[in-house]
Amino acid sequence: MSREDLTDDERDALHEFQLAAEYLQRAYGDLLECHHAVGHAMDRMSDAEELLRDAGHEELADELRHEHLPAGAIEDKWTYEIVEEFRDGFYADLTDYEAAVREELADGERHISEKRQRDQLRERAADGLAESPGE
Repeated sequence: MSREDLTDDERDALHEFQLAAEYLQRAYGDLLECHHAVGHAMDRMSDAEELLRDAGHEELADELRHEHLPAGAIEDKWTYEIVEEFRDGFYADLTDYEAAVREELADGERHISEKRQRDQLRERAADGLAESPGE
């Protein structure tokens, strides 16, 4: 089916799916940002462990080394595991489904609403030029 044959409801649904996919991409990027920030924090904790040890605080340094540094960010999971599970599970499932719906309704074409808006604006501009008095 071509994009010209879509009903308003189909076009709106595809637009909502496209927005959802874009928000999922942003969420994935936010997860990556979190993963990197936690990694940098862990590097600083490693530095703190050495400094605690150098300052003679072996017990504090040992606790940091044996309990806090190896611990996961959430329920014993490290952030890379959370990133992978999101990407390979929820994100992949929904983006695959969005692509299947888009394929069924619009032959896989993306940005249906935006293309319609672009075409309407270009047509309006062309009509305006045709109606304008010449110089």
